[in-house]
Amino acid sequence: MELRQLRYFVAVARERNFSRAAEILHIAQPPLSRQIQQLEEELGVDLLDRSKRPLSLTEAGRFLYEQAAKTLVNLEHIREQTRRIGRSQRERFIIGCVGSTLYGGIPDLVRRMRIQWPELDIEIREMMSTEQVTALKEGRIDVGFGRVRFNDREVERLTLREERLVVAFPKGHVKSFEKEPIALAELQGEPLIVYPSVPRPSFADEILNLLGELSVTPGSVEEVREIQAALGMVAAGVGLCIIPAASQRQRPDDVCYRMIGDEKATSPIIMSFRRSDADGKINQIKQLIREMYADNPPWLQLSNVRLGEG
Repeated sequence: MELRQLRYFVAVARERNFSRAAEILHIAQPPLSRQIQQLEEELGVDLLDRSKRPLSLTEAGRFLYEQAAKTLVNLEHIREQTRRIGRSQRERFIIGCVGSTLYGGIPDLVRRMRIQWPELDIEIREMMSTEQVTALKEGRIDVGFGRVRFNDREVERLTLREERLVVAFPKGHVKSFEKEPIALAELQGEPLIVYPSVPRPSFADEILNLLGELSVTPGSVEEVREIQAALGMVAAGVGLCIIPAASQRQRPDDVCYRMIGDEKATSPIIMSFRRSDADGKINQIKQLIREMYADNPPWLQLSNVRLGEG
């Protein structure tokens, strides 16, 4: 099994299409197909179900995709670390965060951190909530900001706030014209798009569980990798999507948003860090967050619970 084959397989698994994967990899499609076939022959299993369009992963394919994606990320991290060490001896502080937090407080927090520690080399890495746990334990990040609750004896977590959720509708949808908050019960039977499809558990599961608790059954559920793809499908009229309120700045021309009125319709912003690092910079970051909340920025007004209040 070669790294090149893993890189090719991850591209195909993500795109679910050989042609698009070949374009991304800047190779022709036939060599790409041969490499995937050779990988399947070496492993003795089918990784892709080619009878469906778009392609789907077999159970073995899903496992290999998850592991290969992590391996490639780790290798890239090793490459970056080696180059960085060779260029600079400055202390680094790495923040892992889910993409939706970049529409809320993370940019403001990082600006404050740079003022507080001008000598510190601060880096932001986008990663899913579950990936942050592993990255913390392996020392690849120093703090994480995610949305999925979990328990791990090596990792401490602090809920910073509960962000309200909104429904994204395609322009012209009959339920998009009202201005008042919508009840989740009104989504009964509507086609739903959730993200991310991997890794799990994820924000997608939080949304499906929330609907399940209220006995709301979507007409269909489509899973995609990221919020940008989800909103693109909403704009195309494929279905609706539930997203954090701070993310509703995206696609204002072809997507409409309505706040959800249900009290439980929130998503936590959770700060995670190693228990062994609970003092020092972590405590100072908590203080910076308190100061940031005291300024009451616009994105914070979309949250129900704030640090120090619950």
